[in-house]
Amino acid sequence: MPPVRVLVADDQALLRASFRLLIDHTEGLTTVGEAATGAEAVALARRERPDVVLMDVRMPRMDGIEATRHICEAPETATTRVLILTMFDLDEYVYGALRAGASGFLLKDTAPADLVSAIRVVSGGDALLAPSVTRRLIAEFTRRPHPGRTPSPKLDTVTQREREVLTLIGRGLSNTEIAEQLCLSMATVKTHVGRLLTKLHARDRAQLVVAAYESGLVAPAG
Repeated sequence: MPPVRVLVADDQALLRASFRLLIDHTEGLTTVGEAATGAEAVALARRERPDVVLMDVRMPRMDGIEATRHICEAPETATTRVLILTMFDLDEYVYGALRAGASGFLLKDTAPADLVSAIRVVSGGDALLAPSVTRRLIAEFTRRPHPGRTPSPKLDTVTQREREVLTLIGRGLSNTEIAEQLCLSMATVKTHVGRLLTKLHARDRAQLVVAAYESGLVAPAG
């Protein structure tokens, strides 16, 4: 199989070099370029069409979240996945990145092996969203006043069972956990997830998490 092609975007040259060294010395991965600004990341992504972009949040000439939005919305990079890297473990960055279309979120002090694993996960089309991140997102979302919130009209085509699955995805459950909780087979859960992706025009599981929050399916805790 061809290697996973990765674009590294970070305003710190030392970090870019470190990431590039790690990626190029890992079997099955290769870098296709470096970007020091958000604008460079967008331009390089459109030219190289990488499988994954490692995207810093705070960069000059367009931050990483805005760059992510441009990459995810452009037809020529529709299949490119963005993995957000930041030193700041803040809810606003997580939520903003996911809304922009990112498929994952990691801190820069993540172990090298975990970073490599994350690249492979998102390149395969899955979302990388740790349960701890999901809990923080829920906590942040439920702190905001949303009086009388009702499910969004975009859920009109979603069946009751699919809503149940979407709610559990929003709470951070894996397919295995959803299957156990709803007493469904793994194949059936995967079918429901696939239909949700299609009906909600979602790129991946991370976008389903956002949809669960924004539609009101995820209820405030206790």
